[in-house]
This record gives sequence, C-alpha cells and structure tokens, in this order.
Amino acid sequence: MNRPIGQYKYYDFVMAAFVTILLCSNLIGAAKAAQVTLPLIGNVTFGAGVLFFPVSYIFGDILTEVYGYGRDRRVIWAGFGALIFAAVMSVVVLSLTPAADPFNSEYQIHLNAVFGNTPRIILGSIIAFWCGSFVNSYVMAKMKVGMEGRRLWMRIIGSTICGELVDSSLFYGIAFYGIWPNHQLLVVVIAQYFLKTGWEVVMTPVTYKAVAFLKRKENEDYYDRHTNFNPFKLKI
Repeated sequence: MNRPIGQYKYYDFVMAAFVTILLCSNLIGAAKAAQVTLPLIGNVTFGAGVLFFPVSYIFGDILTEVYGYGRDRRVIWAGFGALIFAAVMSVVVLSLTPAADPFNSEYQIHLNAVFGNTPRIILGSIIAFWCGSFVNSYVMAKMKVGMEGRRLWMRIIGSTICGELVDSSLFYGIAFYGIWPNHQLLVVVIAQYFLKTGWEVVMTPVTYKAVAFLKRKENEDYYDRHTNFNPFKLKI
C-alpha cells in the first residue's frame, strides 16, 4: 500500500536537492568548457557542468530505490518544470532593453554570454534530461524487482549506463548535429558519457550510505511490482 508523501521525513528535502542540482548544473556550468591535463592522455576538454549534473542521477537512484518509481516520477516532473521556467525566464530577462548606462550595457553582454544559449541547446537539455531521467528510474526499478533487492551497486551503475546514454546522445544530437563535424560530435558524446558514468561509479559508496540512511529513517524500501510506469501519470 502506498504511503502519502507527507508521511516521509526527508522526501521533500531530497526533491529540493535534486531540483537545485539540476538547475545549477544547467545554468552555472553549462556555458564553460574546462580543461584538465591527465597522465598519459594529455589535455582533456569537457563541459564544467559534467562535474555536477551526474549528481542528479545519484538522487534519482536514491529516490527510486527508497521511495519507488512513482515518487521519483513526480520529482522528475518538478525538475522538468523548473528547467522550463528557467528557460522562459532567461529569454524574457535577456530580451529586456538594459538601462542606458555603461554598467548595464556591459552587464547585458555578460548575461548574453552566460545565459544566451541557442534554442537548440535549451531544447536539447530539457528533452535529454526528461528522457534520460525516466530511463534511469525505470531501469533501476525493474532491476530491483528482478534482483529481489540484491546487488544495489549493479543496479546503480546499470541504470546510469542506460540513462546517461540516452541523455548524452539526445542532448548533443539535438543541440549540435549539423553544426559540429560528425566525428567531433561522436568524440564529445563518448567522452561526456564516460565522464558522467564514471562519476556515478566513484560516488557509489556515497549512494549506498544515503540509501541505507533513508531506508532506516523512513522505514521504507519500495518495490515497484505493480507500478504503472507511464511517465505522464503523476498519481503514485
């Protein structure tokens, strides 16, 4: 029997953390290309948001593992709505004529540089997040039932492999296909995919601790045996 969301102590905090990480990784880190020098490999260029966006998948795993697919579905829609609002707000704010003084004229240039993403990038980011997150949650839920709750590490990594593959492929395909050379596009997709998935693997011990803490405190360990996996159904 499903428990009302209000009976959980930490569900709303996990939701808030998920949406915060999602917004910050898309708004703060997305515009910066960072570079690191790795032994034997040399210089590697990557989007700065890659360091933090995969954390949203960690929260997705935690939500599905503890509270079930239905409650994670609501969180995904909350994040989707937040991204839509942020995109609309960015368009409106940037379209407003700045005050006629040197500071605001210069400030408008910086705002355009940071938040003035092309419609394709915005669309790609939103669609990729929505599809990738639901794939991640669906695979996580199905694997939990199939494995009868065992091998959490395998479920965490397996769901991320599927979700991040969809996310990376859709985002770069929608945002940059026909703009970047096909070879360059493929290289970037592969690099970002392995960076994101690798980050999830590294964070697996932290995910274990978070899952154990929430299961103990919430007295919940949900199995999606009779769940309606329709992504458009908000009822738990």
